Amino acid sequence: MHRVARGLAASLALALLAAACSGGDPDPQAEPTTTVSSTTLMPTTTGAPSTTARAQAASSAQFRAAKVRLVRVAQLEQPVAMAVRPGERTLYLVEQVGRVRAIRGGRLDPTPVLDISEQVTAGGEQGLLGLAFSPDGRYLYLHYTDRSGDHQVSELTMDGRRADPGSQRSVLRIDDPFGNHNGGQLAFGPDRRLYLAFGDGGGGGDPEGNGQSLDSLLGKILRIDPRPGSGQPYRVPSDNPFVDRDGARPEIWAYGLRNPWRFSFDAATGDLWIGDVGQNAYEEIDYQPAGSGGRNYGWNRREGRHPYSGGERPSGAVDPVIEYGRAGGACTVIGGFVYRGRRIGGLRGAYLYGDYCAGWVRAARVRDGKVAEQRDLGLSVPGLSSFGADAAGELYALSLGGEVYRLAPA
Repeated sequence: MHRVARGLAASLALALLAAACSGGDPDPQAEPTTTVSSTTLMPTTTGAPSTTARAQAASSAQFRAAKVRLVRVAQLEQPVAMAVRPGERTLYLVEQVGRVRAIRGGRLDPTPVLDISEQVTAGGEQGLLGLAFSPDGRYLYLHYTDRSGDHQVSELTMDGRRADPGSQRSVLRIDDPFGNHNGGQLAFGPDRRLYLAFGDGGGGGDPEGNGQSLDSLLGKILRIDPRPGSGQPYRVPSDNPFVDRDGARPEIWAYGLRNPWRFSFDAATGDLWIGDVGQNAYEEIDYQPAGSGGRNYGWNRREGRHPYSGGERPSGAVDPVIEYGRAGGACTVIGGFVYRGRRIGGLRGAYLYGDYCAGWVRAARVRDGKVAEQRDLGLSVPGLSSFGADAAGELYALSLGGEVYRLAPA
């Protein structure tokens, strides 16, 4: 999500009524699922994937043969993010206008989990942009653009099926110089820390130089403990890569990012995948082995694997593992997930991602940090805004036009 003048703003004019919809495929939430322990799914150790993770990867032949279709499961108003709460099978979805909705037992709950639309500036690339649940399921975290147009990350206590609006507590607020390049992703990693994505602050080409500046939180992925301590609204883990470094913000986990709209952790290995939206020519997916913080992904000296603003390549900058241009109407990368579900065996271990403007969805097999092969899945999701994964590892695709789809075997 990055260019208000192109595509996204027009799609935001869609104001679809939220209504419960059911597809023709059996509801996955009504089917038996196999629960895998969190220690198996998300190891806290770094290094090579575990034997379990390797066993979950499909062969090249299976990957090439996999056939996938879309099953519509709900219609919402501008859905942009999805999360699951530990211990539940409910799907929680963000409507950009400022609501959190829930799909329970395959049906959209007519009562929002939370409605903060009066606190949100929505439109263009602004709005309620991300949510995550604490590992114990007690707290809900939100990332949104407040009425002043600035970044707000808030914590709310869950009260049964709803979030308690009176419990809202500000965790982090950042002034935003422009209305675009907001990032917005929130996710707890395998280490139970909260990771937060922020764009470079907006404006073409990062005019304030935030991407390469370690004294700014913009153009970064941060890593924090969101619970208060020592009189502060959150705590900084002592093992963050820039703790005690002069001139650097200790919250920073990764930098050199333009607009990391969506990132995710591989549920089997803990590796981090980042979809970073490009400026004029190249979209990129960045790959980070589990636990390897401190990486510089190059913006604004680099756009993808190419020079951008002149000057030398930053020392130690890491090139993307996937890059693509603007052919076929592509314009904005939507980072997805490594597939760890059971229903589509040929995609097991593959990373799925898409493009907002072109609407396609692709899958890539990556080995040792390099793409071994990739293919188009033959799907079309106009206005693709985000992906999501349920408690069983099955994947979903969200359209800004309102549709929520589950990826199913064809």
